[in-house]
Amino acid sequence: MQAAQFDYTGQVVLVTGGTKGIGAGIARSFLGAGATVIVCGRSEPEQLPAENGREALFMPLDVRDYDAAEAVLASIVREHGRLDVLVNNAGGAPHALAADVSPRFHEGILRLNLIAPLNIAQLANRHMQQQAQGGSILFIGSISALRASPGTAAYGAAKAGILSLAQSLAVEWAPKVRVVAVSPGLVQTEQSHLHYGDDAGIQAVAATIPAGRMAQPQDIGNACLFMASPIASYASGCNLLLNGGGERPAFLQADAGQS
Repeated sequence: MQAAQFDYTGQVVLVTGGTKGIGAGIARSFLGAGATVIVCGRSEPEQLPAENGREALFMPLDVRDYDAAEAVLASIVREHGRLDVLVNNAGGAPHALAADVSPRFHEGILRLNLIAPLNIAQLANRHMQQQAQGGSILFIGSISALRASPGTAAYGAAKAGILSLAQSLAVEWAPKVRVVAVSPGLVQTEQSHLHYGDDAGIQAVAATIPAGRMAQPQDIGNACLFMASPIASYASGCNLLLNGGGERPAFLQADAGQS
């Protein structure tokens, strides 16, 4: 399903962390569907997401700074007259074993991946509730919320919290504002080598996925187009899992080794 099959002309979309990786893919999908797309990050990239000759707008923002986020949301509504879709994408965590890091490290991961998205969603909701057309808030979750996440335990816990938030906020903010989660499995981005090594390592990991490949950022972007659209108007408080069929159960590999 391509962006051209959706029409977001005249709509305003904010993608946090939209300058690279999954966020940039989401931004390109909405641009391709005709939306005005604002991306935010701590520093402006050399190249902004673009699609079909249209480029995203950039606003500097550390999503952990509540006052700065409040100012950015107000500026978007003031300059563009509306905010139709928020994609809460900013986040991440380095690989670190839970026994080896400080409490401050864990607190920082939770602040970035759980508290900041909640705060920005709250700010977006205030504006969307005043709009006749309401709005949609999408949280980008992770497969880490649904299985063990060794090496990123606090991140997995934060993403599990995101799924709970999506359910609770969907009830509190209905019917004007729909709240959903989109949870990618393994996604191949420009930073995949940090997690999976060289091309051979990436291919080896991809081979474990039933679909035979990792997701591309556009796969996540296209899912966001659907979830934010009127076609998905009855989707609220739910989680769309995009994992290419999941991971082969370990017992199958163990059994194969015995036969």
